[in-house]
Amino acid sequence: MSVAAERPQLPFTRPNVLDLAPFYEVLRREAPVTPVTTPAGDPAWLVTRFDEVRDLLGDKRLGRSHPEPEQASRITSAAVLDGPTGDYDTEEADHTRMRRLLTPAFSAKRMQMLSGHVQHLVDECIDQLLVEHAAAPDRVVDLHAGLAFPLPVAVICRLLGVPEDDHEYFASLSERMANYAIGDEAHRARDEFSDYMTGLAETKRARPGEDVISDIVRAQSTDPDYDYAEMIRLCVGLLFAGHETTVNRIGLGTLFLLTRPDQWQALTADPAGRINATVEEIMRMGAPGDLGLLRYAHTDLDVADVTIRRGDAVILSVNAANRDASVYTDAETFNPDRPERSHLGFGHGAHFCIGASLARVELRIAFATLARRLPDLRLAKEVDELEVRTTLTGGVTELPVTW
Repeated sequence: MSVAAERPQLPFTRPNVLDLAPFYEVLRREAPVTPVTTPAGDPAWLVTRFDEVRDLLGDKRLGRSHPEPEQASRITSAAVLDGPTGDYDTEEADHTRMRRLLTPAFSAKRMQMLSGHVQHLVDECIDQLLVEHAAAPDRVVDLHAGLAFPLPVAVICRLLGVPEDDHEYFASLSERMANYAIGDEAHRARDEFSDYMTGLAETKRARPGEDVISDIVRAQSTDPDYDYAEMIRLCVGLLFAGHETTVNRIGLGTLFLLTRPDQWQALTADPAGRINATVEEIMRMGAPGDLGLLRYAHTDLDVADVTIRRGDAVILSVNAANRDASVYTDAETFNPDRPERSHLGFGHGAHFCIGASLARVELRIAFATLARRLPDLRLAKEVDELEVRTTLTGGVTELPVTW
């Protein structure tokens, strides 16, 4: 197989929710920076090799904004990562302000302080699953509805100061906002999400609490350069990303472990000793979504013998980079014992995921507790039978398990 002369169309067909399209391996080898057509029908560059993806993630010549937003390539019809965001003239300053504001709230030390609360939530979820399992005629329960979804939602609600009773509402908005198959409805969901967050922000302004959204509202009210609409976008983004990505990583991690009984048995035999490496391998191999991180060139630049022009869209395939055989031994094999520890699952450089420590705490506690309390856990359906979500973040709609 070789790279076609014409632009290939994204997304590439993948065999199942755990494996990537084989075409990515061809691209990494023959055309690590290649022109593609986005699902929206616009031109873009797709970057698939580890070295180029890592370097471009940290390259200030790329940004999320566009010098001429109306001329920018669109990626999908979803309302998340569909096109440029932010102000081209102030993006770097806005990003610096955001990191300065949020870094203390999402510090590794602060996240470790949350670990007791996370452990309590995980145990509550498993207690309820045990009850449901005992009552179910077929002894099958949904780990997605019982743990993968409610845990990250409860944690991010507490951290941000969002009423947990609203979780069904904003989860529905998140689902619609990231759905690339419903057209304008996705953008209506984003507008509704913004309205919801505006109401919450004003509630915090009147009665601030000890939470991240109160901190953001307080910062905006004292900084004349901090745009109100930008504040609302940040709050929406935190709530969306703060639960959506971890929900999917719990689901995909469960599938990787339960479809490889030797790895699951190794974890149940030594949860404390193996959990950190297991979570990092889940972050490397777990590939939610079929596209990548969207950037726009702020100036002309040469990458891997290709010239990317100012304004061009660039899609950085973290999924493909994390399975680069030139970096990882048996790159397609799920192996927590591998010698290579680094990955791009949380990004790289200035945009390294600010919630990485939070995600690690949640994933470590969730999988270590499952291994300890439900060592006989197994899938109740084949991977190919599971429904994959039609959203940019991917994942599965259910996770039927038994024990």
